[in-house]
Amino acid sequence: MAEIFLARQKTELGPARRCVVKQILPELASDPAFSEMLVHEAKLAGRLSHANVVQVFDLGREGERLFIAMEYVEGFDLNDLLRRCSRAKIPFPFELGVHVVGEALKGLDYAHRRTDDRGRSLGLVHRDVSPSNLLVSFEGEVKVCDFGIARANDVITDTAASAAHELGETLKGKAGYMSPEHARGEAIDARADVFAAGIVLWELAAGRRLYKTGEGRPSLLELARSADVPELPRKGLPAEDKLRSVIARALAPSRDARYPSAAAMQRDLDAYATSAKMMTSPLALGDWLKSTFGDDILDRRRARERATEALEMGAPLVVQAIAPGAQPAPPARGPAAGVALTSPGAPSGRKRAALAVAPKRAIATAVVALVVLAVLAAAILAVVLSGALRP
Repeated sequence: MAEIFLARQKTELGPARRCVVKQILPELASDPAFSEMLVHEAKLAGRLSHANVVQVFDLGREGERLFIAMEYVEGFDLNDLLRRCSRAKIPFPFELGVHVVGEALKGLDYAHRRTDDRGRSLGLVHRDVSPSNLLVSFEGEVKVCDFGIARANDVITDTAASAAHELGETLKGKAGYMSPEHARGEAIDARADVFAAGIVLWELAAGRRLYKTGEGRPSLLELARSADVPELPRKGLPAEDKLRSVIARALAPSRDARYPSAAAMQRDLDAYATSAKMMTSPLALGDWLKSTFGDDILDRRRARERATEALEMGAPLVVQAIAPGAQPAPPARGPAAGVALTSPGAPSGRKRAALAVAPKRAIATAVVALVVLAVLAAAILAVVLSGALRP
């Protein structure tokens, strides 16, 4: 639904901090219902300030482009982390998985209980708790991101969805973490996020996806509606019966039989970890990440540093032929004043356009003059040499 940029936000006094800018795709930003809901939810999310929730810094529109600026978490999302573990054939320690889910539940409970200035509940529900929205920093912090965006996704019109096929496929994949009431289109509350957290915990314990789909099988959305949760495979985990009890209550098809809040699930999960003698902490998680993916971490940091240095040195000078009467191209505008955009990889498409900076006319003219003088000097030197070498 958005293009994502790594940015540096500077102040008048000079200090800068990194942040993430999400630029909403034009076909979605132009949809009035989507834009209105996104702005409303992002304003609510901007009120959240918690160690386990990604902070929203700014929301705005630059021309036709709608963007959100938020806290940058240097690390992996849980989905990316599990994929890396799978490729490297390195098991992700289950006790660290329990720690990740427990920290995420703290952030969810805070958001669910958040009130406005008059003490009225904001009624925030994440609606998209999944591994890709659980961020794990290199320091071992766990943060829930994208509060409010999922609700905007729910109001996308058929026209906008068909214009963004890739977005449609992504939304289908999210169905694998929906509560049954959400999948059926019913009103939801905080217990829908509890159900999604239960799925994440089930998958970490089982080492596979909860729902299996494919040719001849029901779709993910159909499976989510029925909430036919398979029995958790026995893996020989410590205090496994107590773990099964926690997961079974979190994944109860009826919301009335489920944990009433994220805090209630988090308390039982902490009790399980204590009984299973799982001694974990952010420090332990950070140390495991660094010892397991140290080279990847170092490569990422170096790449970002090089990109930042190159950007701050200025755009490369490009000399172009100027046709008679041609007007110089206007400089490209970024999403927000004071925000310099970089991209994790080589820029392409809209990203390249966002990074492009047109050279000033004076510099271009000076360079063209230097080129002309160099050509004339070479011609004169050639004439002199030809006369000196003539017999």
